[in-house]
Amino acid sequence: MAELVYRPVIGAALTMFKALDLKIDLKGAEHIPRTGGAVLVSNHISYMDFIFAGLAARPQKRLVRFMAKDAVFRHKVSGPLMRGMKHIPVDRNQGEAAYAHALESLRSGEIVGVFPEATISPSFTLKSFKSGAARMAQEAGVPLIPVALWGTQRLWTKGRPRNFKRSHIPVTIRVGEAVEAPREQYAGAITRRLRERVQELLEAAQRAYPVRPKGPDDTWWVPAHLGGTAPEPAK
Repeated sequence: MAELVYRPVIGAALTMFKALDLKIDLKGAEHIPRTGGAVLVSNHISYMDFIFAGLAARPQKRLVRFMAKDAVFRHKVSGPLMRGMKHIPVDRNQGEAAYAHALESLRSGEIVGVFPEATISPSFTLKSFKSGAARMAQEAGVPLIPVALWGTQRLWTKGRPRNFKRSHIPVTIRVGEAVEAPREQYAGAITRRLRERVQELLEAAQRAYPVRPKGPDDTWWVPAHLGGTAPEPAK
């Protein structure tokens, strides 16, 4: 079926990124499979993460169908776009339908995007991962593709105003080798291995990030353990 919405939306996003002069550094895109299903798993630090995680698959000419809360699909602006791009709505009180929809997509050869932390991490560190991504990969017989994003929190994150000025913000994207999800393994063990891989990629992205805070008032986007003033991770 023709992608009458998704590809124009990508084009619009790229045009916006060019206007903002964003410096996007993507490495590891070759780990995205050119064909077949996969579960793309990313950390979550910004409202725009699905756009940048989706860009990770663009060099392989793949589109990612993200699982997102159903409220986004009910919005008068984002709703038609999300449905047109064939993303997957998630009702957190009745998640079975979304899970079945995602499995069907995976088995038909799609890449499904998941944020296993479920919500944005205000500390910009990894929260615990829910096991749904691993279970989906097991049931569908597809690999898990770990992704780490850094810098997206400087554009738009929870509790901060949007920054859509021409501020030349760098965004670093790292994609890792596939994590296999054998049916005979415990989903919790796969999830721990997956989280460790995303953590390694996140640390690599942070090391590669080309800028540092400009001064004391610009440390909010840096985690506390790296010397910033982002909130400490919840216990």
